[in-house]
Amino acid sequence: MAVSNIRYGEGVTREVGMDLNNLGVRNVCVMTDKNICQLPPMKAVLDSLTTNGINFQIYDNVRVEPTDQSFMDAIEFAKKGEFDSYVAIGGGSVIDTCKTADLYASSPESDFLDYVNAPIGKGKPVKVTLKPLIAVPTTAGTGSETTGVAIFDYKELKVKTGIASRAIKPYLGIIDPLHTLYMPERVVANSGFDVLCHALESYTALPYNQRSPCPSNPVSRPAYQGSNPISDVWAIHALQIVAKYLKRAIRNPEDREARAKMHLASVFAGIGFGNAGVHLCHGMSYPISGLVKKYKAKDYNVDHSLVPHGLSVVLTSPAVFTFTAPMCPERHLEAAQIMGANISTAKMKDAGIILADTLRKFLFDLNVDDGLAALGYSKADIPALVKGTLPQERVTKLSPRPQTEEELSTLFEASMKLY
Repeated sequence: MAVSNIRYGEGVTREVGMDLNNLGVRNVCVMTDKNICQLPPMKAVLDSLTTNGINFQIYDNVRVEPTDQSFMDAIEFAKKGEFDSYVAIGGGSVIDTCKTADLYASSPESDFLDYVNAPIGKGKPVKVTLKPLIAVPTTAGTGSETTGVAIFDYKELKVKTGIASRAIKPYLGIIDPLHTLYMPERVVANSGFDVLCHALESYTALPYNQRSPCPSNPVSRPAYQGSNPISDVWAIHALQIVAKYLKRAIRNPEDREARAKMHLASVFAGIGFGNAGVHLCHGMSYPISGLVKKYKAKDYNVDHSLVPHGLSVVLTSPAVFTFTAPMCPERHLEAAQIMGANISTAKMKDAGIILADTLRKFLFDLNVDDGLAALGYSKADIPALVKGTLPQERVTKLSPRPQTEEELSTLFEASMKLY
């Protein structure tokens, strides 16, 4: 089990400057995006750095849903700046970009594809020591502050991939629930759906002792290891919070309790999936985001077409859990019950349908787009979506049920319309 250090509490951001002083650092890179730059979370960090006499430079050019090019721009900035530490303020896009900049600035001889997951990159183990990175998440979403994973769009193949290594985990995650008060409604919803799927997928992933082959050396053991007794605890707890608080957090921006609870749920699910992994919803989501045509999500202030990560993940969830349920029906039923289903008379063989219906109702109540068709996809796109899923072996192999290309096609087809 590998997890970042976590500090939680309203207003704890004011301690970040002290943390940097305690580390004895002299030259800090502060990474964020153009939106967060204007908001109170950024001011809170900069105030703390200034008060504590920390020398810093700001990089605010992070792209929401990063690409290989936007990663390389940040890497270039990090290499030139010769920083001895990093602070990332934002959602998963910012934290992932910062992890990557830290990695390649610490390993300046490496080619970009050296550390990118196979089969797209070389997937080499990270043997360099990174500079300390403090992550200050502003969404209740990705859990990136706890994990050793960074995701990006690889433009040449129009597919999302990433870098996965315990070595890129942040040194510290600062979970300050005040920062979640600035998320617009759809950002709350979509980042919350990511938490939901992290919990569901890690709980239903292939069990750790069935994953094969066993690595010949512990350095090769993947970050994502399959469902396991410790991750299960975090996943279930995160799911309970999502079931109770996500709708409240979306519907009422003033509901501080709900937003704070979702911030913690994001961390809890991150601890779970950061060690267990995710499977098909995430594997299939990468081409859904990567092949986007004209769709622009509401509430995202960006200049490019964009399917937010959480939305791309959750739209396939009813189809995926119908498909995976026969392998561990009791876990699927338990998840459905937590999400509000009455399972007193349920049969094990119906576990997938019950969980899928529960998810559909949940999404319908929250005005979620009616499937992939609403994002501009049609049947004609299915071969390309399947092709984009095939390289995602790091996660698809953690599905409790193996899948053929035909089965992936069927899952995409079933996700075209939800209601």
